[in-house]
Amino acid sequence: MIHPDIIRKQRIILCILLALIIMTIIVSLGLGYSSLSYDRLIPTLFGQGTFKEDFVLFSVRLPRIIITLLAGMTLALSGAILQGITRNDLADPGIIGINSGAGVAIAGFFLFFPIQAGSFVYMLPIVAFVGALVTAGLIYVLSYKKNVGLQPVKLVLVGIGFSMALSGVMIVLISSAERAKVDFIAKWLAGNIWGSDWPFIWALLPWLAILIPFSLYKANRLNLLGLNEPVAIGVGVSIEKERIILLLTAVALAASAVSVTGGIAFIGLMAPHIAKSLVGPRNQLFIPVAILVGGWLLLFADTIGRNIIEPAGIPAGIMVAIIGGPYFMYLLIKK
Repeated sequence: MIHPDIIRKQRIILCILLALIIMTIIVSLGLGYSSLSYDRLIPTLFGQGTFKEDFVLFSVRLPRIIITLLAGMTLALSGAILQGITRNDLADPGIIGINSGAGVAIAGFFLFFPIQAGSFVYMLPIVAFVGALVTAGLIYVLSYKKNVGLQPVKLVLVGIGFSMALSGVMIVLISSAERAKVDFIAKWLAGNIWGSDWPFIWALLPWLAILIPFSLYKANRLNLLGLNEPVAIGVGVSIEKERIILLLTAVALAASAVSVTGGIAFIGLMAPHIAKSLVGPRNQLFIPVAILVGGWLLLFADTIGRNIIEPAGIPAGIMVAIIGGPYFMYLLIKK
């Protein structure tokens, strides 16, 4: 039974975060290389803008903002699930190599399997999922000990090792690629929001529409997996089955996000920690908060990054790393 005061606190925090996201979206819509005055936003949204205003809002700004927001939410949820199933506060899809596995799969697909542009958009999340799944499976197997079970610290260390090794594989792929294709991979590695068009949103939405409600449904299972294994088994939880199901969910979430945003780490690390500090460690309470925190963090980082240096800007992945790197070191020392 969750105390009503805590539920009330969670709802207030969710409302504040929603207001913060809306404010950031409004600011982001008006900022950029092609200016769009704020008093023209509402008329343009309702079809009363000039050709330039329509193009800037509907073809450039709005799809990028929506993609960034959805990807941040997805990465945050993936990180929350990984931290729950591994009982390790340092778990994050970017840090433990899952994003790198997705990236190598996307790079290989992009370089060696030419496909029509219309199909390419919808194939990317699937290709990323396969690459991330293979990587996560290998990390899981190497971190598992028969008589002990999954070893959380070993999982992070093995994951970091995989991330470094896959970075080497990516360099080998780049060295054999054409210049134009190298530019694409370089943008992906830097965490540049490259899939900023409406088809990418339609490709991402089905994954989120299924996986976010499923994850919330499984929140209580995550609470039980956070207990020690004898207790979890005692209350009737099939530990390995639940871990594998939730691991597949986390991998699919991370893969679908990085297929359109590139290699962005630390969102899945920071958002769950911030949410836990606000509403406590129960998954039913902090996961919805973490989802909104993750969406806002990536949206804020991208808004700042693309307006610091015009017109190219600084990739969102680098902006997030500037914040997340010190935070990761703090958690590493603390834990």
